[in-house]
Amino acid sequence: MKLTTFLSEQGYDIIDGPIRNHKPLQLWLKKPFDDAQLYYAHIEHAFKSNVVLTEIENPALSVNSNKTDEYGFNIGITLLEEILKTLGLGTFELSTKIKTGKKVTISYDNSITKEYAIGNLEDFMYGADFLHPNPSLLKNANRNYILLITGTVFAKNLIVDIETDFTLDSNLVASLNEVASGKLDFTISNQNKLNMVSSAEIHFPIAVKASRIDYDKSRFKKLILVTDTNNIF
Repeated sequence: MKLTTFLSEQGYDIIDGPIRNHKPLQLWLKKPFDDAQLYYAHIEHAFKSNVVLTEIENPALSVNSNKTDEYGFNIGITLLEEILKTLGLGTFELSTKIKTGKKVTISYDNSITKEYAIGNLEDFMYGADFLHPNPSLLKNANRNYILLITGTVFAKNLIVDIETDFTLDSNLVASLNEVASGKLDFTISNQNKLNMVSSAEIHFPIAVKASRIDYDKSRFKKLILVTDTNNIF
């Protein structure tokens, strides 16, 4: 099964861009035609409630290298370079060393998923008040511009197969490993396929589940699951 399909069935969307500071209970501001922006680092920085929020680790949502996404070469390399920025390799310009190819396959491994039950979150919001008077927060809430991250999938390993249209050689692989400075490990799996595995020491976010906070006349109504079809993240 495709990675994006597997995650979508669980209500999660892959993060494509280099911004990867997503965590459960963050509030993001999403206005029409604008990119989403981090609004509050935690829901309790904006709202107060007597309901205790309980984080759940979901062992059923396990992402491994059997679930992959395949891209055309240029799209895949572009996306990969965006992801590498997350790992502190923003200057690692893979496209200057591997200029042509057939396809790029991306997967992840060693994942954990942290999330909050919707019922727990809605109970919190039904009894919530603003932390302090805040006209801007009220306006954005009434316009339903606020997104709440309810879950995040974190992975420890990025696994990539790059299928080239030329024969790979050991010198190229050695130069890639030298530039990667131990953060990536490149190997040749066959004469036209380069394998890359990250050796990140921390889990980094790869997918999020988010809900729009639905307000009507300054009262909380419900949480509405949103997806990346609206270019949320």
